[in-house]
Amino acid sequence: MNASGFDPVIHAPARLQACAILSSAEEVEFALLRDALEVSDSVLSKHLRQLDGAGYVKVRKATTGGRVRTWLALTPLGAKAFATHVKALQKLASAAITR
Repeated sequence: MNASGFDPVIHAPARLQACAILSSAEEVEFALLRDALEVSDSVLSKHLRQLDGAGYVKVRKATTGGRVRTWLALTPLGAKAFATHVKALQKLASAAITR
């Protein structure tokens, strides 16, 4: 994150959307997030690796009905970074609208 509050890890559109979805739930299943973002498994996995590498998401795997399912959640650090990024976007948008 830089001094302005913008976070380059979160700012990519798919990661921003993923964080928005994850911020509204305790956990989200990988398939639900993939479908909501309308991306492939590999594209979502790539974005999740970026978020995970920054410590912004936690991944939990569980076996249900003989299938391994992946569950995702924002970490406290991720929730704080997302909130700060959103505030920076709101400040930018507000400045642009008042001109």
